Amino acid sequence: MTVTIRPAKTADIPAITRIYAHAVEHGTASFELTPPDETEMARRMSKLLEGGFPYLAAEVDGRLAGYAYAALYRERPAYRKTVEDSVYVAPDMHRRGAGLVLLNALVDAAAARGFRQMIAVIGDSAQAASIGLHLSAGFHHAGNLENVGFKHGRWLDTVLMQRALGPGATSDP
Repeated sequence: MTVTIRPAKTADIPAITRIYAHAVEHGTASFELTPPDETEMARRMSKLLEGGFPYLAAEVDGRLAGYAYAALYRERPAYRKTVEDSVYVAPDMHRRGAGLVLLNALVDAAAARGFRQMIAVIGDSAQAASIGLHLSAGFHHAGNLENVGFKHGRWLDTVLMQRALGPGATSDP
């Protein structure tokens, strides 16, 4: 299977919305309870792109297989060089490698933009696939927040993972 990574574009919004809706409705990767519509997903994409953050799409056989983006980890100025990653893969493409290709490309794109740390905020400590994906991309476990979300009738943890980008913290930004 060949995965092609490219910048995401507005024309991808319907597929991105479908992929994300499935994750919201059936999974715990997102703590949203109601999937946003295409208008909201387009607004979110536009805000990230206008802010200079990477937003990538993965194609397999000409079809959108997944997407990934980096966003500011926190709003306060001291966090300006730290981003949070988000990676979503179409349900029929899970465990086929698209997520790792996307995440590695996102790491490279964020580093090229001068970001120094990437944080993964993984919904649900039982998300073995997402945790494994991030370990494969060089992230390390940074902590757990226990029982911070309630979705699908149960309390969920958040797993925090982290990796340095470029020179990381070895020099001033």
